[in-house]
Amino acid sequence: MKAEYINPFVQASFSVLEMVLANRPTKGEMAAQPTTFASQQCNVVCGVTGQIQGQVIYGMSLRTADKIASTMLGQTIKTFDELAASAIGELANMISGNAMQHLSEAGWICDITPPSIVRGTDLKISTISIPAIVLPLTLEQGQLFLTIGLQGRK
Repeated sequence: MKAEYINPFVQASFSVLEMVLANRPTKGEMAAQPTTFASQQCNVVCGVTGQIQGQVIYGMSLRTADKIASTMLGQTIKTFDELAASAIGELANMISGNAMQHLSEAGWICDITPPSIVRGTDLKISTISIPAIVLPLTLEQGQLFLTIGLQGRK
């Protein structure tokens, strides 16, 4: 996968997370996967269409999702509910939208699909056969796993 597809999402993640959560993430070790695959308890899936296509998955534990939603909403979330799901979905939408701006500035014409939230234990999400990069980001609220599986349109 090309770095020019990955970097906009990494840059957008850092700037949006720092702005919205008021703490700077720490980047973990990037790892490659043969396909776009996530197995966290809470996953937000955003599709990318246009000259670049694939999926970006924002995965985290339910505890991390509750803490992120609590920070975003300014109130304590103890159980992942519709309000928490809305906040987490909006966070993924903000990051993806910011990344689309970076891609547009680089000359790529693409768009994102509305975020889909998938949660549950021992649940695996696998998407089209596009190799992916997984980047763990550590926040005060917990770990967020950014899984990026993108390719140029064939």
